[in-house]
Amino acid sequence: MKLTTKGRYAVSAMADLAATGRGAPMALSDVALRQGISLSYLEQLFAKLKRSGLVESARGAAGGYWLVNAPADIRIADIIAAVDEEIRTTACASRSSLGCQGTTTRCLTHDLWDELGRQIEIFLNAVSLEDILQKRVLGMAAVNAPNEQTYKGAAE
Repeated sequence: MKLTTKGRYAVSAMADLAATGRGAPMALSDVALRQGISLSYLEQLFAKLKRSGLVESARGAAGGYWLVNAPADIRIADIIAAVDEEIRTTACASRSSLGCQGTTTRCLTHDLWDELGRQIEIFLNAVSLEDILQKRVLGMAAVNAPNEQTYKGAAE
């Protein structure tokens, strides 16, 4: 999976903004300090977040960034997409005639990794900033977890 620091930092910074901003402009220098992220890197990420309509900003002494929508209405997948982060679980290029191994065929495990990518996308679309703030994320993936009967059936 290719989820790099760009996506993780954007989500962390947006969660920080949701937790501490409360609708008031928040200086990126404060977010950078609390999250341990380079200010210049954070500025690049927030330029993309602003272009995507997730945050707004104001200049000046009392300026800064704030969330455009309520934390419950901001999906983690939207944040990651806003900073041009692509979650890839296969070596294949999207919509390419070339397979995982650089030929026209796919590797044996292609469908496994492709489905994993879909599950990650579904999960990130199901999680909001509010879920993070309320610590409701842990256990969310268990919704579709196989039960004990599934394992018994596979072993027989």
